[in-house]
Amino acid sequence: MILHVFALGFVFLLLISILGNGCVIYIFLKRKEMRSTSNMFIVNLAISDLIMMLTHGLPVGINIFYQRYWMWGVLNCKLFAMLGGVCGTVSIFTMIMIGYDRYNVIVKGLSAKKITKMKAFLMISTVWIYAILSTSGPFLGWGAYSLEGFLITCSYDYIKEDWNAKSFVLYTLITHFFLPLIGVVFYYSQIAKAVISHERAMKEQAKKMNVESLRQKSDSSENMEVKIAKVSITNVLLWIATWSPYAIVVMIGLSGSYDTLTPIFAGLPSLLLKTNSSLNPVVFAVAHPKYREAIAKEFPCLGIGKVPPPARAGDPGTVVTATST
Repeated sequence: MILHVFALGFVFLLLISILGNGCVIYIFLKRKEMRSTSNMFIVNLAISDLIMMLTHGLPVGINIFYQRYWMWGVLNCKLFAMLGGVCGTVSIFTMIMIGYDRYNVIVKGLSAKKITKMKAFLMISTVWIYAILSTSGPFLGWGAYSLEGFLITCSYDYIKEDWNAKSFVLYTLITHFFLPLIGVVFYYSQIAKAVISHERAMKEQAKKMNVESLRQKSDSSENMEVKIAKVSITNVLLWIATWSPYAIVVMIGLSGSYDTLTPIFAGLPSLLLKTNSSLNPVVFAVAHPKYREAIAKEFPCLGIGKVPPPARAGDPGTVVTATST
């Protein structure tokens, strides 16, 4: 029964990922106004997380209902684990890039060096190349991939006692979890500090001027940046909450406390990671006002956002043309 619940969880998250990440990719690529530098990182996150679930959710779902242990062979176990490592690494470093971009806009402001689309493309390409190279070790003789938890998923082999396997897992743990964690904590703590300081200054100035608020319509772009920053911080906390249990399991394996690693204790963190992969870009995108407006036009059945009312003839700034609808 536990295995079937586990399988249903993977399939359910796969469907959410296809719907959510698919909508993000479709909207951001179709509409020209959404093709900004910042949104390139969000699209990259959506692509990475979608690949993660397509290559993990479907095989695991089929596997559990057809056979109660891994049925795809040794080579596919390694490929399964490597793909998980590649997509997980890309997602983690994309979170850092999003944090750096938000830090650039909100904290540095006008003094920031603008990230061009070419620079963003090079950053994204570098992350993908690094992710592939850093997870190919077991195919080149460094480290190993093996079955984990319920024996229906594969990941880094943190059970082996030889230094070759332990050094690879230790390298991955440091460079793919702890260092990125320091990076995102730094960027988003600075963002939170800037946002709080700005909001406090606005309230104090409003009190001095005896008005309720200093915000005007012209502040809408600034408000949007603040909202996106707040959602980004929430998403980082979600990332820490979903990746930390897996990191703890890996550290327990490295310490040699194998009695603690029961199938459920070792298997559930991998399902938790897939939850993050399914919801990550959706949280970013749904908080984006333009995205909500675009998805209301493209997919009104989802009930997300409101379609702006069409301009009427005679309204200020309206140009009436003879084109048909």
